[in-house]
Amino acid sequence: MAGNPRNGRPYRSLTARQRAKGLPCWWCGQPIDYTIVGLAAQRSAAAFTLDHELPLSRGGDLLDEANARSAHRRCNSARGNRLSAAPTKTSRRW
Repeated sequence: MAGNPRNGRPYRSLTARQRAKGLPCWWCGQPIDYTIVGLAAQRSAAAFTLDHELPLSRGGDLLDEANARSAHRRCNSARGNRLSAAPTKTSRRW
């Protein structure tokens, strides 16, 4: 029986390569605090997570480097499995 693929070496390696790039969050455009690691990263909304441009639930590849994006934990969670690249804003207050 196979284990969780996110615990495997290929996924951890992809995550490390994406983290090393030091990119801002692809969702909100704000800088990510890459110093937050370990258990603190699991609890911090501002910590780095590996996001997938094409969500896995919609056919995205877990290990495709071209599909990997840097995101805040809160942005990754808020996005869910939507396909749009950024939150839409209205031109005026309704």
